[in-house]
Amino acid sequence: MIVLIIGGSSGLGQAITRRLAQEVGWTVYFTYNRSKDKADDLLNEFLNTISIYCDFGSKESVAALKQKVDEIAPDVLINNAYAGSFLTTHFHKINPKSFLEEFVLNIVPTVELTQAAISSFRKRKRGKIITILTAALHNVPPAGAAMYVANKAYLQQLSKLWASENAKFNITSNTVSPSFMQTQFTSGIDERVVQQIRESHPNGALLKVEEVAEAVHFLATCSTQINGIDMLINGANSIR
Repeated sequence: MIVLIIGGSSGLGQAITRRLAQEVGWTVYFTYNRSKDKADDLLNEFLNTISIYCDFGSKESVAALKQKVDEIAPDVLINNAYAGSFLTTHFHKINPKSFLEEFVLNIVPTVELTQAAISSFRKRKRGKIITILTAALHNVPPAGAAMYVANKAYLQQLSKLWASENAKFNITSNTVSPSFMQTQFTSGIDERVVQQIRESHPNGALLKVEEVAEAVHFLATCSTQINGIDMLINGANSIR
């Protein structure tokens, strides 16, 4: 099995890389940007991992990775990278141009790389796409997350389209929507807010990246009958 993880050196991405690299006979490619030290740690720990530099803010960097996709010929593509911010400010205070800038920074590279992967999958008549979304698409979105949630909603609908358009080629497209996790991506959130999230969670504990990595592993290995689903991981927080 050959896996390509877009954004796999830190936080949730690192947990996914670690989990999949434990599988004997698998080769796990993962991209990194600012986390070279963490990428090197993974390479030293797992001999079946290969790191690739990719900066979503550079068209040249994304184009170079697109060319590599056909060479790598992955069996699984995992869309995890996000170069923007989780929380910014309230919607009415955001400059409309910022929505376009963050869309270009995050969604356009994801679209380009997924197109390259689908082209490779179709040649071999098999492949799996797993895209990381957010439980905020199901729960009450946190204040200040307008751009992040909007971009994830866009990917949610694209993921459904990828499933429907490519099912006849034995290609699946599923998503994972985790609730709040403490990672570098969310490190800027006030600890008092984090404590409120923890106390309001049905389990009384925050979701761990390792738990989400297990869900990704399942989708990477499950039957192709599982296609077009969103695996919501929020401790039943959305049940009404």
